[in-house]
Amino acid sequence: MQFLRKLLYYLVIGVGTVVTLLSLLSLIYDVSYWYTKVVDFPRVQYLIVGAISLLLFLLLNRRWNVPTVAFILGLLATITIQAFAVLPYLIGPKQVPDAKVGDVTPDNTASLMLANVLVTNRQADALLEIVQARDPDLLLVMENDQWWAERLAPLRERYPHTIEYPAGNGYGMSLYSKLALADERTLFFNQDSVPAFRVRVTLPDGSPFILYAMHPVAPVPSKQYPDNQGEKEVAFEKLADRLANDSLPVMVAGDFNDVTWSRTARLFQHRSQLNNVRLGRGLYNTFDATSCCMRWPLDHYFVSPGFALVELARLPAFGSDHFPMYARFTLTE
Repeated sequence: MQFLRKLLYYLVIGVGTVVTLLSLLSLIYDVSYWYTKVVDFPRVQYLIVGAISLLLFLLLNRRWNVPTVAFILGLLATITIQAFAVLPYLIGPKQVPDAKVGDVTPDNTASLMLANVLVTNRQADALLEIVQARDPDLLLVMENDQWWAERLAPLRERYPHTIEYPAGNGYGMSLYSKLALADERTLFFNQDSVPAFRVRVTLPDGSPFILYAMHPVAPVPSKQYPDNQGEKEVAFEKLADRLANDSLPVMVAGDFNDVTWSRTARLFQHRSQLNNVRLGRGLYNTFDATSCCMRWPLDHYFVSPGFALVELARLPAFGSDHFPMYARFTLTE
């Protein structure tokens, strides 16, 4: 029993030291090393592991000296750092207000479903079932190649307005819409093979808004798919500059390949003056759908003032490494 207690004691010290170092490393930004970006992702996991390590250490520790106090202070710093990043999503105020029941009508609302299909996934029927069950006004599909474009072709009967850019490089994108679309543009912010869409959407009551559909490259290097190795990701910087020229309400949505508490996302939100729909509502982790514990929010909705939220939901898995997301908004201005 004594051996097991000592083994657990040193295991807690080892795990606690690692999570403290990773938490401190996550404070570093604006450097060219991709792994400093990745350590910013699992803040919820750091918080949970740090809290458990602190509790176990307090129960197991039998001696108090400078190293033990330093270890506890490190864990307390870890918990503070991660709570500061995560708690606004769980208990903070809502940046995007809830829609008032009396203000919601079918004519002044729009629902948008996000689905990163995973380019190697072949469970198209499962996705079509989810689309049929939720029946969104707009469907944004990402990572779709020509195979996916063919399997999703039946959607055109229900979604007469489409923008399609299938690609086999993991960054294909298609937008299916029941609502009228205009001023359709395919943009390339940082890679000539990674598209983004800009389109004007008109609600049934005639109210327009601008939708930007985004799926920038992942922060990790890749030999198979486009990446930003050795380069700075500037897609959202360029997008923020473009938003200054838009006079209509704006929605930016998609798989950002980034968490919303990252410095990049926070700078984009500050420069664009858009609101994060998750704040005050929850994390709604969408990646990794194949893992039970290593999950974080990568698929996002950012909207300008004037939008109110009717519904927000994470939908069932369908074979991709992302869960689909569904949001329904109303325009109040």
